[in-house]
Amino acid sequence: MDNTDDDTKGHPAPSRPTISDIARRAGVSKGAVSFALNGRPGVSDDTRGRILRIAEELNWRPHRAARALSGAHTDAMGLVVARPARTLGVEPFFAHLVSGLQAGLSAQSIALQLLIVEDTDAEIDVYHRWASEHRVDGLVLVDLKSDDPRPPVVERLGLPAIILGGTGTYRGLSSVWADDHAAMLSIVDYLGALGHRRVAHVAGMSALAHTQERVHALESARTRLGLDHVQTVHTDFSDAEGAATTRRLLTARPRPTAIIYDSDVMAVAGLGVAMEMGVPVPDELSIVSFDDSVLTQLMHPALTALSRDTYTLGITVAEALMAVVADPRSRQHIQAATPSLVVRESTAPVRDVAP
Repeated sequence: MDNTDDDTKGHPAPSRPTISDIARRAGVSKGAVSFALNGRPGVSDDTRGRILRIAEELNWRPHRAARALSGAHTDAMGLVVARPARTLGVEPFFAHLVSGLQAGLSAQSIALQLLIVEDTDAEIDVYHRWASEHRVDGLVLVDLKSDDPRPPVVERLGLPAIILGGTGTYRGLSSVWADDHAAMLSIVDYLGALGHRRVAHVAGMSALAHTQERVHALESARTRLGLDHVQTVHTDFSDAEGAATTRRLLTARPRPTAIIYDSDVMAVAGLGVAMEMGVPVPDELSIVSFDDSVLTQLMHPALTALSRDTYTLGITVAEALMAVVADPRSRQHIQAATPSLVVRESTAPVRDVAP
């Protein structure tokens, strides 16, 4: 047996370097090190440079608790999304939104901390942890719900935040939003002008504020446009549920002559089901997507969709959040442009077909 001593046995893991370690190496006081590391006056350029080099050599990083006590910024913003990761992984809207957010933040050398969780309770737990550890300077809240428990929690924690979506305001928090009611009306009015009277809506989750706005808009147009049959079916935004819901709609009677999908992924899945079932699009079924992306444009037929610059929307949210972080007493309420309808090959005037 080899009895050679192992230098690593019985010794504790090396402790993280401290300001005292840097001061000892540099031959200066801890106060001088603090001035240098925080960019404050009080030390010469040569001394500051020597301290920063030693800090880099020791791989020194500020302790989170100390940062929290000092009120220093973390140069990071947080986004927590309570949706299935599998669904988000194939949804272009969130990919473009996150890209825009990070682009807007990167312009100021600020990072985006993204976390995907299972539900709202888990999301709130993350906010409590981030606040206690001073992980982020501000938050972006998405998927606003009716009687949403998150904004009051965020306010109590004192975290600057921007709500993306909703109807424009929520208590004391800032927001960036678009008019989902008007956007849905632009779709329904167009379908009504084409003669469609049986319209189905494959929607997102029923608790979401923007979903409710779209449902209310569709219902409000029923009498005005003389629609015979209007139906909304709620889903989790996944392609699987989009396909399954389309299959049920197309086997039911009366069958809709037009279907509106709340996401491009579901619209593409619905088109696939229509082709599988021998229901020609747009001859017997018109399809409209509430989101536009390269997916809708690559399909055959290409899908009519509501189009907006989601990347630029992300930049707008980032800039608004940075403004709120810079002045926590300020409020930003920005109405983004209403998505515009882009007509493609998946919609056509209604034909006399069997119900």
